[in-house]
Amino acid sequence: MRGGAVLAALSVVVSGIAAAPAAGAAETPTPIRTDGVWGIDFSGGTLHTVERSASGDRFVMARQVSPDGSTASDRVPWGYAGVLANGAHIKHVPCDAGSCVPLVGSGRGSVGWVFVNTGLEKVQIQIRPNTYHSSDEPAVTGARIVDMAGRYFVYNAQSTGRQYVDDVSPHRTTDVRMTRPITAASVWGTRLWTPGSAGGTVTATDLEQKKVVETVSTGAPCAIRELQAVGRWLYWNCGPTGAAGVYDRAARRNVAVPPGAAMVGDGYLVRHDRTAGKLLLTDFHTGTSAAPRAIADLPAGDTADQRRLTWSVDRFGGDIAYVDSDDAVRIVASGVPSQPLAKTESEVDSGSLDIKEDAWKSVWQFSKPAAWTFTVKDASGRTIRTLTGEGGTEADVVWDGRTDAGTYTYNGAHTWTLKATALEGGGSYSTTGKIGVGGGRQGHHDQGGYSYGELVTLNSTGGLTLHFTHGRGTFDWKASGSGWPAGAVAVPFGDMGSDRCSEMLVRMPGGELRRYASRCGGAYTPSSSHTSLGTGWNAYNVLTAPGDLTGDGRADLLARKASTGDIYLFANDGRGKLATGKKIRSAWTTYTKVVGAGDLNGDGHGDVLAHRKDGALFRYDGTGTGLLKERVQLATGWGLSYNTLVGVGDITGDGHADIIVRDTNNVLYRNNGTGRGTFTGRTKIATGWSYRGVF
Repeated sequence: MRGGAVLAALSVVVSGIAAAPAAGAAETPTPIRTDGVWGIDFSGGTLHTVERSASGDRFVMARQVSPDGSTASDRVPWGYAGVLANGAHIKHVPCDAGSCVPLVGSGRGSVGWVFVNTGLEKVQIQIRPNTYHSSDEPAVTGARIVDMAGRYFVYNAQSTGRQYVDDVSPHRTTDVRMTRPITAASVWGTRLWTPGSAGGTVTATDLEQKKVVETVSTGAPCAIRELQAVGRWLYWNCGPTGAAGVYDRAARRNVAVPPGAAMVGDGYLVRHDRTAGKLLLTDFHTGTSAAPRAIADLPAGDTADQRRLTWSVDRFGGDIAYVDSDDAVRIVASGVPSQPLAKTESEVDSGSLDIKEDAWKSVWQFSKPAAWTFTVKDASGRTIRTLTGEGGTEADVVWDGRTDAGTYTYNGAHTWTLKATALEGGGSYSTTGKIGVGGGRQGHHDQGGYSYGELVTLNSTGGLTLHFTHGRGTFDWKASGSGWPAGAVAVPFGDMGSDRCSEMLVRMPGGELRRYASRCGGAYTPSSSHTSLGTGWNAYNVLTAPGDLTGDGRADLLARKASTGDIYLFANDGRGKLATGKKIRSAWTTYTKVVGAGDLNGDGHGDVLAHRKDGALFRYDGTGTGLLKERVQLATGWGLSYNTLVGVGDITGDGHADIIVRDTNNVLYRNNGTGRGTFTGRTKIATGWSYRGVF
């Protein structure tokens, strides 16, 4: 499985393995005291080391270092660095400490190493404790990870003489695998930088498009032996003692830098001067190289190149980590201003989400650690979900279609926004997009599953018809079921179970109230699957669904008792039944029409319209507690020629609940909801609506 991850099967029991270090969970001051370090990498604020655990065994450990370098989270074991029972082990190389693990971090928290089993080697990318990227990486010998940034990694194999490029995709299968000749190589974002065919040139291959998208001339007087890409900076050298330089891709100029084995950060590089026993930093962010300055004492030792063995540079806007003479890990601030925060690459999910099938999953990778906020707004513009993260260089967003209250969102159009702000230095990033949601909660009067309201009619021959809309304010197609008796009253309802499809309540002429099981847009006939909700419902002269009155995310039923005019709430219990009626208003006898209208004012609660014979129209706002607020008058002398008023839900596609009216000439009109509890003037949408019932 390319681009995936599996649980690594270890033949050693590791106790106390936890999740990756949490951002902001700093508990240990720096320097970090250890009893020995056998490999170190610092990337994206995550410090990976090889240390002894409390049991004395060596493990790859991870800590999250604060942006100012003053504190670090408690260490978390990520992988066993000893020898397993079958002899398999992480690859070690000679170092001053005896043998060390060459670790290469991605900047996103994951770390790569080479694993040896029966004499053959495979590159493993550990993406969290005990879980590594498992791809069809070839079994080779002489494997060495060249570079890793974000989800992409590059490694060489001596036995095949080839260089391999692959990726770790957290949410979907990808196919970026490349096999190429061994050359200098570095990856940043989606670009793989390698030497070009002309002398001194370097080309960028887009790993998603798999084609060369940029060529630059570095001025290198040699066959380039090493490359390191960091944002706008492209470092090259001619070998350990040869010429070296940095190409500034923004200013399009070359900057000469000192030779020697170096690690490049954002606007600077660090070298180990073994003669002086110092780590030296060269600042080139201004476009010229400043004189090297010592930032730490680090003895010469016996190992010629100690990068990632005793010291490391965080190229993701970060600083420098090294192991001092008393085995403490120290963090040194570079003192060089980093470039503004930028997105280096992203994997953004499609513009549609079926909640019943999966979640919406997207990842953004940044040039340095950031705090981010992801928000989702529904069609009415309400923020219904907020996700946040801080401390790493990526925003990994998984939205399951639920609101902050834990309920599923309504079907229909949603808008998402991601905003990220650098934790160190400056810069921010924002982006937005749309998601069409299905498989969630139904909108008011929604029988079709996309939050558009549907109108239901009963004709003189017993046909019960659902009239559907494309969201343009008219009814565009329909589905009918026959055999319904005269006097049947339909109440388009919401889900009364767990399949998130609307159901239909029908009062039969004898007074039985039936719950017809969800059809998810299909027509109903009297013999369709149904359950009786009891008899005696002819005692009520109004049955209407206002939407959610109780605040539990489920549509409820209102009924007016014919003898008293009292209004009763029958709450939806979510298990296919209605709760016992609860009187919430008394003596609504002056109203000729009482209509459940959905959420009219944008507060998320169902509302009710009441029309008086003299044309006075009132709105009663739901409270979310099963009650109604005091009425608000919307109009006087309104609708005197109307014999039908239906709170049809959103049929215009703007996210606001609309109403439908029919006059005595059987002309059908639409009044658009504003989302503020009011309506626009009427729009004629159909004629000849001589139906016996319009619901």
